[in-house]
Amino acid sequence: MDFQKLGKKLKTVLKLKREPVAIKWVSREPRNIPKASEKSRFCTKLDKAMNGEIFYATAEEEECMGGLRYTGLKDPKKFPKNMRSGSFLVPRGVYKSIPAVQRSWKSNMAVEPDIFTALIFAPLSKADFEPDVIFIVGNSRQGMELLHANAYDSGSHGLGADSGPICSSMAAMPYLTGKVTYGFGDIGSRNNMNLKNDEIMVSIPATDLERITLNLEEMKTKTSFRRDEPEI
Repeated sequence: MDFQKLGKKLKTVLKLKREPVAIKWVSREPRNIPKASEKSRFCTKLDKAMNGEIFYATAEEEECMGGLRYTGLKDPKKFPKNMRSGSFLVPRGVYKSIPAVQRSWKSNMAVEPDIFTALIFAPLSKADFEPDVIFIVGNSRQGMELLHANAYDSGSHGLGADSGPICSSMAAMPYLTGKVTYGFGDIGSRNNMNLKNDEIMVSIPATDLERITLNLEEMKTKTSFRRDEPEI
């Protein structure tokens, strides 16, 4: 499968302003891709890839607990107690109490720790590797069309995310479930990414990318989707 070609086609047919991002988990550090030059959050890494950067990152280059925990780069048992309890989120106003944090975290999916060494990030149109998950930012119309394209030939529906961190909902969840996921981002990602207020997120398991892209092309020839919507 030519993922670079699919990336260009997806961006064209959906009229995306941002580059879809290819994400891949690897057990060994790649030799032909540069390592991230500095520490940053998982969500910030997505921003960098949307802006054209290609790189990989290990636990050493991840500065957010969520990015480490939910992508499987670090065992949560190795975190300090205040991070494991979530107490640090209460004074920040993310949750009102530690029990609320703990209840919320039970819904967050995480890749098994210590089986992968690094994650690779790249604009999909430049990815010369086979990704695991494709992360997309667009407006609500574009998100709707992606979700409809997923259901177009299968009748299946995506998984919605609410307040959970996107390292879980937009990365670990589609990786582990094999289902398209969508959401608005959590407060952390929206504070740390260069997002517009009206932009939403959709993540696609890479195995569904070709099917969904071809469905989008076919849908655009049909009456319901032929009409061009004004840009937001």
